[in-house]
Amino acid sequence: MRILAVCGSLQRQSGNLTLLQVAAASAPAGVDIIIFDGVRDLPHFNPDLEASGVLPLPSVIEWRRVLVESDALLIASPEYGHSLPGALKNAIDWVIGSGELEGKVVGITAAVPSPTRGLRGLGALRDTLGAVRATIAGGDPIVKGPSFDSDVARLVGAIVSAHAAMPANGS
Repeated sequence: MRILAVCGSLQRQSGNLTLLQVAAASAPAGVDIIIFDGVRDLPHFNPDLEASGVLPLPSVIEWRRVLVESDALLIASPEYGHSLPGALKNAIDWVIGSGELEGKVVGITAAVPSPTRGLRGLGALRDTLGAVRATIAGGDPIVKGPSFDSDVARLVGAIVSAHAAMPANGS
């Protein structure tokens, strides 16, 4: 199984990127977690670009390709202004109409200093992913603390289980 991991933060030293690195390092046998850093390279979503034939834009093509090649997605994202970061929303907008994210299992979380942080951002992310009928796994923030690694591993397990339960996967 291949899980694409996407960080909603563009910061080089993001706690959410650390969360994805922990997930990749602790993936169970048979599960590859690939961290995708191309969200920062996507142009602002503009349907006119595609309609006018300006595509293929290499960054958009790469984003769509890695989604198609992945069985599921893991998004770790901070909350910005009680919502999801603009770069992450932009990335999702690029694939709403083209379908690469349609119906996929998507694990969502946020690396946070306390359990009450990040909830609005995750809610906004959940709402946005509803546009592609994603199956959400997880959805709670993960507190940076003693149980961080085991909580991340539990989320990865939930993504794997949700993917296995999808009708197209023989369950």
